[in-house]
Amino acid sequence: MKTSQEQRAKQQANPYLSYLRPADMFTGSVIISFLACWAYWASGGNGQSASFQVPENSVFVDPKAFAVIDGSETPFRESSFGTFFNPTATTPPFFQIFNQDFIKILGPTPSIREVASNSTFAFAHEAPIYVHDTNEIFFASNDGGPLGLSDLEHNNVIGKISLTDVDRAFASNVTNINVPLSLLNLPESIQMTNGGTGPYKSSLLLITSGRGSRPPSIALVNPKAPNNVTVLLDNFFGRQFNSLNDIKVHPSGKLFFTDVVYGFLNHFRPNPLLPNQVYRFDPDTGTVRVVATDFDRCNGIAFTADGRTAYIFEHINLWTILTATGSADTGAAGGFLGNNQTEPATIYAFDVDPRTHVFKNRRVFAYIDAGVPDGLQVDTNGNVYSGCGDGVQVWNDEGTLLGKFFLGTTSANMVFATKGRLVILAETKIFVADIAAEGIPPVSP
Repeated sequence: MKTSQEQRAKQQANPYLSYLRPADMFTGSVIISFLACWAYWASGGNGQSASFQVPENSVFVDPKAFAVIDGSETPFRESSFGTFFNPTATTPPFFQIFNQDFIKILGPTPSIREVASNSTFAFAHEAPIYVHDTNEIFFASNDGGPLGLSDLEHNNVIGKISLTDVDRAFASNVTNINVPLSLLNLPESIQMTNGGTGPYKSSLLLITSGRGSRPPSIALVNPKAPNNVTVLLDNFFGRQFNSLNDIKVHPSGKLFFTDVVYGFLNHFRPNPLLPNQVYRFDPDTGTVRVVATDFDRCNGIAFTADGRTAYIFEHINLWTILTATGSADTGAAGGFLGNNQTEPATIYAFDVDPRTHVFKNRRVFAYIDAGVPDGLQVDTNGNVYSGCGDGVQVWNDEGTLLGKFFLGTTSANMVFATKGRLVILAETKIFVADIAAEGIPPVSP
């Protein structure tokens, strides 16, 4: 946590002080902790209190301290996309704590460090997969978006970094770490990869958006050279999907995935042919069916460890664009049609029917305060992680925001690697957070 000597002196004199913010950060009244940092927490509204130690590189923000800001010098935020909630004006990356249970996730000595970067290329967008055998993280570059260097005429790429290289850099105490990036040479059947999970059957399980007339698909890719590819699915009873987005393996062994119109919005896919929906694919029988529909834009997907609850991110945020032929609706981060923050940017929870796997009892799990949610992960204690406009946000299983891995920039996805390690993709950067929480092991037959 980087704070000027002047700020630190003012904070110690008055922990309720409001700060003037830099241009891209929101300012508010907060309580923050200092030095070895013991903070007061009012819990459950029952008058009971407990103090807890705030780790290094962390800031505690008491929700009661910013419940009312009218009449103070603190300005209200005007945008969830252009300004983020950083009332302490702390320099990212750092851990932003709203609930003391976030300490259990972080552990006593958490750290978060940038390990790879390229300011001109969004090389680390989505599809993060950790392969234990080689201690490597695989991921896809941005497909059709800013700095993705991909469009109707150009495919995106799959890259990887070695966590052994990361640990070697950490051990050498290098100030600016930028480990080497390796690219995979994949065949034409892999077009605009956007999601991934695994390893599944010792392979990367990738989901692609397709490009032009080339269809979206689900494919297995050998993580070792020559990276052989096996396509598992590329149609719904003869029709191409719109642009497949994210995928997870359910404890039953079935594959669940989302299909959405982003390829069309980003000008690299033709007009959509299907609703935006969630599907289940049985790789043993080849059967595919819809398990959830009536979405505007379904995106990230995740399950609890027992598979009984599914989480789906949807962002609607529609601009209605009047045209010569009528009207067309699109959503937040809506490609060429822009953003509108007056509609949901929401994670929904569903019950998964134990027999049919149909998603039931749709309910709001969390609404995002910064940008829109994207990739979703769940840890072994049932906490839910999502990439958002300001980094990675974390909720408990009741939907209470516990804290943030505050990057000050967008993260589309993240993945748990070795025990207590979270690797965060942030478009032009990759961060590694060493914490206490552990991810649910990938399901693989």
